[in-house]
Amino acid sequence: MNITIVSVGKLKEKYLKEGINEYLKRLSKYAKVDIIEVPDEKAPENLSNKEEEMVKEKEGQGILKYIKENMYVIVLDIKGKQLSSEELADFLSQRALLGESNIAFVIGGSLGLSQTVLNRANYKLSFSKMTFPHQLMRLILLEQIYRGFRIINGEPYHK
Repeated sequence: MNITIVSVGKLKEKYLKEGINEYLKRLSKYAKVDIIEVPDEKAPENLSNKEEEMVKEKEGQGILKYIKENMYVIVLDIKGKQLSSEELADFLSQRALLGESNIAFVIGGSLGLSQTVLNRANYKLSFSKMTFPHQLMRLILLEQIYRGFRIINGEPYHK
């Protein structure tokens, strides 16, 4: 399975980089995982709705440059479907069975995702109704993908 994580923003925090590198190393026995960082647009606090949409659209164009035709695209969206770890494992397993083994997970910037990116999505996934920093979300996503592969392979993992 090939997994691409397309994420808006650059990772700066050392502790997050270390955690992400640890999960990338663990995942390497199950899948090829690439992380692509798309530059985030500078956005002052008090943007109008139109300005917000313009920022999301510009970030969205950056995201879509890395989405290939044959990719099954899963966007992380607060309005998406919430899955348990076991359900995510089953979902990933189903993708492989259906020949959809090129998966792209998309993590938007601080304003969220553009409508264009949401329209390209094959699936909208929510980790919680809470909002997480998009840099931290990368680590959480990788951990859950790793947990999913452990479940798929019947290997032990903390519950």
